[in-house]
Amino acid sequence: MKKIALIEDDSDLYALLKYNLEKEGFMLVGSQTGKGAIELCRRERPDLILLDIMLPDSDGLDICKGIRSQPELAHLPVIFLTARASETDRIVGLELGANDYIVKPFFIRELIARIKIQFRGQVAPARVLKSGGIELDRTSCRVKLNGTALALTATEFRLLEFLMSRPGVVFSREQLLDAVWGHDRAVTDRTVDVYILRLRQKTEIDPTNPLLIRSVRGFGYSFNEGNATPAEQESIAVAL
Repeated sequence: MKKIALIEDDSDLYALLKYNLEKEGFMLVGSQTGKGAIELCRRERPDLILLDIMLPDSDGLDICKGIRSQPELAHLPVIFLTARASETDRIVGLELGANDYIVKPFFIRELIARIKIQFRGQVAPARVLKSGGIELDRTSCRVKLNGTALALTATEFRLLEFLMSRPGVVFSREQLLDAVWGHDRAVTDRTVDVYILRLRQKTEIDPTNPLLIRSVRGFGYSFNEGNATPAEQESIAVAL
């Protein structure tokens, strides 16, 4: 079931879209304000975002730019829903990274058709990531090591998931902070070191000589791609 995030301040339109999208078989999450929209998307991991531009407390264009700057959200389709109908508005919206631009008022059936177009040819990311004896289930938010359940905090889970889903890619501390903690954070880059150490203590045979989460001196951290099977690497590459 595809999950859609709806950011729309009009209560009547929000309720109408929620009813029709759920009737069509989609799962809907959302907000009627722009504040916290990016954090909502990071938390809910939707498959597509419907975004109003003229929100009472935010500019949808800025939210779209924020989404495109988040490594774990940048690939998501974004469809603008807006009363701004000029050619300039459309061009600006598309140039900022929107996949589609729909002017209000619109037909619900047309919106649903456009949503389905965005899903054509998409390969769903693997529900379960497996590598080096670690099995991470994105649906249940559970992690096992050689069949034994690990007790991870929510932040540890997000950090491990982010690294495992991009094996071999080296991320700086700043990039990991943006991806896992978000832009509105009150932590320093050394926080990443602390959490990496905690993950190593829970996943590595010898945390002082890590095989899974490796340090790249002067750059940051990377998940050892040598521990992922070719099939897993291929599915991850397609999803990205």
